[in-house]
Amino acid sequence: MRPELKEYAMDHLFAKTFDIAKKVVRSTEKERAILLKSIPYVSGLMGPLLSLGKPAETFLELMSDYYTNIVEAKEKGKKVVMTTFCFDPTIFYAFGNLAPVTLEVGTVITSFLWKRGSFDFMDFCTEVGFSETGCSSQRGSMGAYLAGAGIDIDMVAINMGGVCDTNGNAYAFAAQYLKKPFYGLDYPSELLPDDVTQYHRKDFRALIKFIEDQGGGSFDIDRLRELLEEKKIQDELTNELEDMQRLVPNPVPGLFNMMLYACRYTMTGAKKYTRLLQEMVDVVKENAKKGVSGLGAPEKCRAFFFYIDNYSYNAGMYQWLHKNQVSHMGNMLSRFFPDNAPYRTKTLGTCYTIDTTNLDTMIDSLADIGARMPMSRTIRGPYDAPHMWFDDSLFLAKLYKADCCIYNGTPGCRNTWSNVKLIARDLEKNGIPTHIVYADSFDARVENWDTTAMRLDEFFKIRGLL
Repeated sequence: MRPELKEYAMDHLFAKTFDIAKKVVRSTEKERAILLKSIPYVSGLMGPLLSLGKPAETFLELMSDYYTNIVEAKEKGKKVVMTTFCFDPTIFYAFGNLAPVTLEVGTVITSFLWKRGSFDFMDFCTEVGFSETGCSSQRGSMGAYLAGAGIDIDMVAINMGGVCDTNGNAYAFAAQYLKKPFYGLDYPSELLPDDVTQYHRKDFRALIKFIEDQGGGSFDIDRLRELLEEKKIQDELTNELEDMQRLVPNPVPGLFNMMLYACRYTMTGAKKYTRLLQEMVDVVKENAKKGVSGLGAPEKCRAFFFYIDNYSYNAGMYQWLHKNQVSHMGNMLSRFFPDNAPYRTKTLGTCYTIDTTNLDTMIDSLADIGARMPMSRTIRGPYDAPHMWFDDSLFLAKLYKADCCIYNGTPGCRNTWSNVKLIARDLEKNGIPTHIVYADSFDARVENWDTTAMRLDEFFKIRGLL
């Protein structure tokens, strides 16, 4: 790794970047125009983000809070836990003295902000022995921590990483390389049987014991209840957003989807996240009242992303969608399956319920939430099994009146690449044009955004969507 990349710790850079960025929103138009000229490398991202107004400011504040909590953890006596986006972080915040580091979020930020992406960090992982075919979403920031260009990690704890084998392997490798304690929740291939539910809940209690044994302190029961009650409010607001997304035209700006799940993976339960969701709801309600789309232009097409988004430099995918007047109808990452979601199913157990009656019901709720996190729920078993990837994708695409489905992923995602052509075939049989993107959502060296955009242009024009 180049020595200059170790001059400033990655998470410190993020904390400072977001601290400055949140102040930019409060500037005048003249000040902002001058500033954007001074930061050409990120102006392509800041422009679309700042156009979202108040929600953008709150989002930047949340990300600033998240990384400030990480960089100040040691001086405040907190333990730092490395974790995955598949894991709802409420459990960590319930301890009060833990700072979670979610690798995939760090990778997305580097992909958005840096022309060089996180290529050096990815390559460092392979230099020290991790598989080059592992998922880039972890490697993109994991390399920084392995190389000492990030805060010192105290423990590694993940949620059912095995639903994505490279995810689980990445965290196990990081724990071994850094010589840190590791706990990974298990992942039965089914979701609904009662014995599976009980297994999850027992496993979750063992995780709590692991955190306590590593010096993570003990649960503050009142704090846990407060977080879960706040999550109930957040679920209601998220449901309201996603219900309005069914309108034609779709009044939800595309970047709202990314903001929603980014904060869900990092700051769930925080009152400021509730504020962000309310601000987004207010914007979307106003758009719906006016009968306008979240694009700020007439909606020509609606695309559902049945896996993840593409996180190219300066948010190239979102800009392409905006330019071509294509509404982003969310993706797998933005759906969490609370029991009152507009896309809930009638089958008992497929969604989670938050019960704050006592400590046991709260821990059971956390376990059930974790078992239904994106990927943990949808890519648990065969793609065409009930309540799995195909069922969810087809149902969501129809519910949100999508004109097409798009797959973005990484070459390392063996769980989806093993059957993505099959699910694309089945979606096509159901009358939904489907496009597979062969790029890496985090590593532009596989296929740069210009090439990906050219292929998207071809797909949308040939299929008569634009």
